[in-house]
Amino acid sequence: QVQLEESGGGLVQAGGSLRLSCTFSGDTFTSFRMGWFRQAPGKQRQFIAGISKSGLNRNYADSVEGRFALSRDNAKKTVVLQMNVLTPEDTGVYYCAADFDPLGSRDNVGRTTESSYDYWGQGTQVTVSS
Repeated sequence: QVQLEESGGGLVQAGGSLRLSCTFSGDTFTSFRMGWFRQAPGKQRQFIAGISKSGLNRNYADSVEGRFALSRDNAKKTVVLQMNVLTPEDTGVYYCAADFDPLGSRDNVGRTTESSYDYWGQGTQVTVSS
């Protein structure tokens, strides 16, 4: 059974940075594309960033492009979302998600729809104060 555990959330002032980590267990990590989603208060969960199985290709939501950076370490089975120049609009619960794709290209970027992902972490709260 795949398990995802996020860490690194917290309270930060606008303009600051946070680093979210996601630890994967329970299956072959390199069979999964990985993604991060965010759910702001009163809103639906939305795609933030995705990464290919190889770790070479990434894609981002327009709202975080240039400020967030996603990486993965296949040996350690971890995914890290570095978030910089945070704004109050970045506030929300951040979820790590795993998309089982054993037969797809190693370089396909993360899918952007919730329904594409098979496993989810419990979420970590990020609050950005103005």
